[in-house]
Amino acid sequence: MKIAFVGKGGSGKTTLSSLFIRHLAATGAPVVAVDADINQHLGPALGLDEAAAAALPAMGDRLPLIKDYLRGSNPRIASAETMIKTTPPGEGSRLLRVNENNPVYDACARPVELDGGAVRLMVTGPFTDADLGVACYHSKTGAVELCLNHLVDGRDEYVVVDMTAGSDSFASGMFTRFDITFLVAEPTRKGVSVYRQYKEYARDFGVALKVVGNKVQGEDDLDFLRAEVGDDLLVTVGHSDWVRAMEKGRPPRFEFLEDTNRAALRTLQNAADTTYELRDWDRYTRQTVHFHLKNAESWGNARTGADLAAQVDPGFVLREGVTADV
Repeated sequence: MKIAFVGKGGSGKTTLSSLFIRHLAATGAPVVAVDADINQHLGPALGLDEAAAAALPAMGDRLPLIKDYLRGSNPRIASAETMIKTTPPGEGSRLLRVNENNPVYDACARPVELDGGAVRLMVTGPFTDADLGVACYHSKTGAVELCLNHLVDGRDEYVVVDMTAGSDSFASGMFTRFDITFLVAEPTRKGVSVYRQYKEYARDFGVALKVVGNKVQGEDDLDFLRAEVGDDLLVTVGHSDWVRAMEKGRPPRFEFLEDTNRAALRTLQNAADTTYELRDWDRYTRQTVHFHLKNAESWGNARTGADLAAQVDPGFVLREGVTADV
């Protein structure tokens, strides 16, 4: 299952995504965690110290390797240099799977040991002073989008992505790459404003969107969220002494997370697992092609000097069971 956590800055989306990752790891499920946020806080939220978090390999810096591997022997892609973030897979492309070893994971992923198991962590890399004025952050998250376009995941396998704050992910097609999106919202007008944007933008693309109310302190907060987001409100989370200790760098064992918050995490997993039965790989592939053609016409053709529409393999549908080039 591919799962995104979104929300405005400061909503607690990184904290909640890290708790969900810990919960999945405790069940023994294979998990790939991806930090696609410009602020790169997921590593520390999973317990890495500052030095270990800073040493994580940046996907954006390894984009040539990622492209070269995923291209495989696809005859429609003349070179790795002509691949862009939206390039879809086709016959001959190499695909990624959650529970495997491959050169992309070797280069970009690092194991993070948690109480109940381990996860693979991948990060886009920080936005540095050298990028200011000359680079767009989407040049870094493009590596994530390209990997998601080539990722085949099955039941009880999880890819959890901590996304950029606000509605910034709509600058690309990455918002359509997920089985379900959890929008973390505080019970404030600003907290639900991102929800309204996401709901509007995602409506035409069949994006499954559920709201996780965070920092909910009482019935008044709950009533506010119910009035603002209606049936999209899935669950709420309140104060957590466990989280407070984690944010100080002294988390107790995960088994001691409060019962109410553990129940909330189970609710998130159940919601994600339910969407598995609703998967439509044909639509998923069509959306990949849609955004690729849009990006090709807008900037990709001019940037690469190639007709990127020719990269589309009309007979290829990404789905479980499809074989990859080796």
